[in-house]
Amino acid sequence: METKGAGLSVYAEKCSRLLEQKEIRFAGIIDEEGSLVSGGFKEGLVPLEGDETRLKSFMEFVSRISIRKEYDASLGPINYLAARRDKAVLVSFPFPVSKVVLLISAEPSVDIERLAGRVVGTFAGVS
Repeated sequence: METKGAGLSVYAEKCSRLLEQKEIRFAGIIDEEGSLVSGGFKEGLVPLEGDETRLKSFMEFVSRISIRKEYDASLGPINYLAARRDKAVLVSFPFPVSKVVLLISAEPSVDIERLAGRVVGTFAGVS
């Protein structure tokens, strides 16, 4: 479990807790530049071929799109963004106050709404 910065230890603990769930492969906190600052892949997991490279590109994309605010006034803020792929589900949760994003990679069979509820429950009170 990777953590950069003393203030991110709460995120590391929450990411670890999420990684205990069988369908979650990756849980990490991404900063405004799209860099992983806390969390990572589940221990002992063999990433899919190219997982780490693709995840880095996706982290940069998610960071940029999740902190955008142009539709907040009319549609409300983003709660989460989800992408269902054949081999994985990627879900991001922006934390606007701290300007970081939680990125989850999970098995394709995961129920996204149920996963979102568990994430919200795990991170309640963290901004």
